[in-house]
Amino acid sequence: MSYDYMMGMHALWWVFWIAVVIALIYLGRGGSPVRRDRPRETPHEVLRRRLANGEISTEEYEKRKVILDQDA
Repeated sequence: MSYDYMMGMHALWWVFWIAVVIALIYLGRGGSPVRRDRPRETPHEVLRRRLANGEISTEEYEKRKVILDQDA
């Protein structure tokens, strides 16, 4: 076999393994189309969720809601 043929095959293996690593990184970081189809929360939904989880008080919720309503 010629030297050029062997170098070509070696290069193709490198390309293959690099593509595999890139695909694994992409999928590991949430590159799945299922995740992207999920709608994002609106600011009002985030505020309601934080109130429900007890992260903010009712008074804080009302203040922030007024600010959000002014922006709309």
